[in-house]
Amino acid sequence: MSELLRRGRLKSVREDVVKFTSSINSDRKLLKHVININKAHVVMLIEQKILDPKDGTEILGALAGLRKGFRLKASFEDVHMAVEEEVVRTCGSEVSGNLHIAKSRNDQVSTATRMGLREELINLVTSVVNLQEGIIALSREHVETLIPGYTHLQPAQPITLAHYLVSFFDALNRDLDRITGAYARVDQCPMGAGALATTSFPINRERVSALLGFSEVLENSFDAVSSRDFILETLAALSILAVDISRVIEDLIIWCTSEFRFIELPDEFSSTSSIMPQKKNPEVLEIIRARMSHIIGDLTSSLTVMKGLPSSYNLDFQEVTPKLWNALEAAESSLKMLFSLMPNLKVKKNVFERSDLTFTTSTELANMFVRKYGVPFRTAHNIVGALARDLIEKNLSLMDLTPEEVEETAKRIAGIHLKVNTEDIHSAISPAGFVESHNARGGPAKKEVTRMIDVRKELLSRSKSALSEKKDRLRSAEKMLDYIVDSCLASSSRRKV
Repeated sequence: MSELLRRGRLKSVREDVVKFTSSINSDRKLLKHVININKAHVVMLIEQKILDPKDGTEILGALAGLRKGFRLKASFEDVHMAVEEEVVRTCGSEVSGNLHIAKSRNDQVSTATRMGLREELINLVTSVVNLQEGIIALSREHVETLIPGYTHLQPAQPITLAHYLVSFFDALNRDLDRITGAYARVDQCPMGAGALATTSFPINRERVSALLGFSEVLENSFDAVSSRDFILETLAALSILAVDISRVIEDLIIWCTSEFRFIELPDEFSSTSSIMPQKKNPEVLEIIRARMSHIIGDLTSSLTVMKGLPSSYNLDFQEVTPKLWNALEAAESSLKMLFSLMPNLKVKKNVFERSDLTFTTSTELANMFVRKYGVPFRTAHNIVGALARDLIEKNLSLMDLTPEEVEETAKRIAGIHLKVNTEDIHSAISPAGFVESHNARGGPAKKEVTRMIDVRKELLSRSKSALSEKKDRLRSAEKMLDYIVDSCLASSSRRKV
């Protein structure tokens, strides 16, 4: 426990207890934010005539000096008391004793966490947008690259790789919406809430909020110090992102197996076996898949901590925040790895030469019976299903289908006369023809996928613009705070001269 807190209610403290309850390791990333919070708070106290300008300027000088080399020691209780102790060391207790007027660690820790989280979310959004940009570029290269789509992990219907990639872009875009929605609720300032009931000093909460770049004040003081739903919401958004990423990772792992052979991973993202020299293992993808599980675990752990707590501030909150940082690091590092990996995927061509994949156009064969020969769809479905079974039993592909087999099967299964020509069969079962005929909105046809890519390019442009605005807002606020502090220090220097 800080020496500053040992002189009143408590006489002594065990060092092992201090070490056990310390948050200093996870607090390191909050140091600059805690310093800025104290600067903004002192500026406000001076402006509100709560703190003598001379004392306030001296405190600001000490805080400004902290940015130039102050290091948090493992023995510190937390970053908040570490900063105050350093100000005391620099200014003496007579002056620095007023640093904590009208604030508490309760509102300060929530504010610092939100400030750290804002930066992390901006970094995360940057990584998502970068990956989306890579997906768009890769999609344009593969609007005609045929791959089979799967349901129940069984070959279903032909699509293109671009069609698949746009689906990943769209999932990421919904993740982006959730993350930016969470950002809006993170971007609310608790400072001035005090321990839980504000203060009797005539503070200006709006001023501190503006100096720290927040969009608004988190008004109710009890809510301001006790709420951690902004962490839970962020972790929930990250968990959905993790699921979306993990499913794509699973596809890639499956697709690069010798059984599927749709893609090959570049050597630099693979490894080999220590004993089996022929192996090429997708270990980078496997690690990403595992780390996505950690994110979901961090959410579950945090929810479990929070559900058992009474209202207002509890030190249990301290155990939740590291889960947030861990989840963000896992998400961002995995997104960056995917961004590097995906453009280097080696996509195999002519995958539909495999006989088992020829049956993926069976739906269009049934559709052709409906359109050209007036067969009810369910009847056509039964006929084609029987044809597929017979061909598979004979170890043949759909490309081996003849008009005679169609006629015989239609009579046997449905009791109808169905005489089709060879050209109609070949046209219906062509994978490329299948894709081009599926040109309904959102389908895999080249024209439709190209349109979707163009629309997503515009969405990407808007996401970049919104991201830039958020970055500019935070930079401007920090510059303004630095300018005010520097002005105070310069004015103080002139008075001394």
